Amino acid sequence: MPVRLGVPEGVAGLTLARRLAWVIGARVAILLLSLGAIAAINVDKGFDVGATTVQIVVATLAGAFALAAVYAAILRRGRHLVGLAEAQLVLDQVTWTILVYVTGGAASGATSFYGLTCLLGAFLIGLRGSAIAGLSGIGLYVAVATLLYSGYLPPPVDQPVEAYAIPGELLSYHILVNVLVLVVVMMLTSYLADRLRRASGRLVEAEARAESAERLAALGRLSAALAHEIRNPLGSIAGSAQLLRTSRALGDDDRRLCEIIQRETSRLNDLVTDMIDVARPRKPDLVIVNATRTAREVVDLAAKSGRGSDVHVAFAGDEALGVEADPAQLRQLVWNLVRNAVQASVAGGEVRVAVRMAGQDVVLTVEDEGVGIDSQAKERLFDAFFTTRSHGTGIGLAVVKQIADEHGFRIDVESEQGEGATFRVTLGSRKSLSGETAAVAVTGSSVPPPP
Repeated sequence: MPVRLGVPEGVAGLTLARRLAWVIGARVAILLLSLGAIAAINVDKGFDVGATTVQIVVATLAGAFALAAVYAAILRRGRHLVGLAEAQLVLDQVTWTILVYVTGGAASGATSFYGLTCLLGAFLIGLRGSAIAGLSGIGLYVAVATLLYSGYLPPPVDQPVEAYAIPGELLSYHILVNVLVLVVVMMLTSYLADRLRRASGRLVEAEARAESAERLAALGRLSAALAHEIRNPLGSIAGSAQLLRTSRALGDDDRRLCEIIQRETSRLNDLVTDMIDVARPRKPDLVIVNATRTAREVVDLAAKSGRGSDVHVAFAGDEALGVEADPAQLRQLVWNLVRNAVQASVAGGEVRVAVRMAGQDVVLTVEDEGVGIDSQAKERLFDAFFTTRSHGTGIGLAVVKQIADEHGFRIDVESEQGEGATFRVTLGSRKSLSGETAAVAVTGSSVPPPP
């Protein structure tokens, strides 16, 4: 996972810190194994503590152990972690270069440790770490091989000179092979690190979605139970208010209060319907529906209810355009989009609804002149219970998305902060309408009529 320079805290910084701790521990283990291997190789030959090679190796390993302690101390402070990782990679390559020098130079088998550092670099900071380790390893190896060949760097005095005296052609071969191997390792580790990063990101997203779905499922079950309990008293309240309005004993103020009661009960009934639709969605019963007529009638309903008095709702679309849909669910989708647009509009604003052909498809468009939607809110616009309004519930658009997904409709949203919003729903290809199917378009509605 790439980590930004200068950001030691937070999730990214903590992840890098844990990786650095693992790498420091692995480095100490490798150094101990290396020390043990050197001791085992030289014990049969009589371990000569005064030998130049042994002194260089022991001093290099001691320096590596000391650096590991320094790394651990810096890690505890929790600052400059990316710089610490980069420094470790370069110094590791310096350590392996010293081992290459004392074990044969250009022909040494210790060059394989360069690839190990590339792997550690990819593990720590991805492509950048692998590149730093690979390029520094290549530069150091080529430098020590060239210096030994030119005589500017003499071999250890206790090592046979003939092991380091190789022809120029053989030197070029060793350099070419080792550089190619390091490039391949660098590319492979970078690719694997990138795949691992992406897979880890998808896993985190999947876990977050699963947790969110579980919470929403529990909330949905509770919402459905509450909705059923609320709907019955709502019907009684709406019916009682309707009876009161017919009484001749009521004055104008009393009638206006009855209208408010009916309007608010209608709004609550909308909310209850949305809650039930979210909690217990049903499969659509597909027939040929007159989308133009359905949208026009929803606009007529919206103009007579709620804020229809202070927000103008206009419809455009003269042709009878047929689509394959569930009549009630299509009506609910249009109603929720129009209601959302009206609620997002300011007094005196206009909501424009249209059903038109776009190529071979029928497209429903709902456009408002409200406050608009910012980029962050747009990403969660159709999430259940997410809303940008203080008095909203975040259910209406979730129902829209749910119905669209069940039907295979595509929803596109265009909006800028402060410039309104446009919802476009592609309803599929146009279907031919008969007199019977045109009549079916307005039956089975789950949208409550206005008071």
